[in-house]
Amino acid sequence: MRIARYEDKGRVRYGLADPESGKVREIAGVPFDRVEATGVARRLEEVRLLAPVVPGKIVAVGLNYRDHAREMGKKIPEEPLLFLKASSALNDPGGEIVYPSQSVRVDYEAELAVVIGRTAKNVKEKDAAAHILGYTCINDVTARDLQVKDVQYTRAKGFDTFAPLGPWIVTDFDPTEASVRCLVNGEIRQDGNTREMGASVFRLVEFISSVMTLFPGDVIATGTPPGVGSLRVGDVVTVEVGGIGALTNRVVAP
Repeated sequence: MRIARYEDKGRVRYGLADPESGKVREIAGVPFDRVEATGVARRLEEVRLLAPVVPGKIVAVGLNYRDHAREMGKKIPEEPLLFLKASSALNDPGGEIVYPSQSVRVDYEAELAVVIGRTAKNVKEKDAAAHILGYTCINDVTARDLQVKDVQYTRAKGFDTFAPLGPWIVTDFDPTEASVRCLVNGEIRQDGNTREMGASVFRLVEFISSVMTLFPGDVIATGTPPGVGSLRVGDVVTVEVGGIGALTNRVVAP
C-alpha cells in the first residue's frame, strides 16, 4: 500500500495512492488502525499532497553510511549517533525550503525514512518489522556552517521547512537494499544504497527504542549516503528512494 495524507477542499484526509491510475482513495480514520476505504476517490492532481504523517518526533541518525562518515572527516560511530529534528521542521512534498538568513551554507541529505506503526520500547531487532508501518523519503536539510559552529545539531537541523517528508508511506518495502539518490536541478548528486548502512533499519529500531519510546507516527531518518553538498536559492532538490518514489522541493529566500 501507498498511504498518502492530503488536503482536499480544505480538509485533511488519509488515502491510498495509486500513481498508475493517478488516483487516491480516501480511507477512514488514521492508518495506524485498520485501513478501510470509504469509497471516495480523487485524482492526485486535484488534491495537495502533505507530509504523509505528522510525527511526534523525528529521530535522525548521523554518519550511518561509511563513505559519508569518511567524506565528513569523521570516524564511524561504534553505536548509532542520534539527534532530533524539530517536528516543526516538517515540510510537504512540493513545499518550499526556506534558506535561513542565519546561514551561508545549506546542504541536502537524501535519506530513507521509517514510519513507526506500533508503540516500541526495548524492541529486539528480530521483532522490529512488526512495529513499522512503512517507509518514505526524507531530506535532512542542514545548515552546515551552523552545524560546524555550534558542534551540536539542534539549530543546524531544526529550522522550519528543514524536514521535507513524502510523498507517501509504502508498507510493502524491503529496506535492506534500496537505492537512495538526490538530484539538484535534475543532476544526480547522491547515489547510494541502504545496504551500505552501518546500522540496519531494524538495528536502529532496537537501539532507539532502548533509549526512548517510539510512538505511532514517529519518524526515523536513517542517515545519508556520500555526496552531500550545498543548495542555493532557486534550486529544485529531489530525494528518490527506489520502490517508494520522489520527494521534490524548491529552495526559496527567507
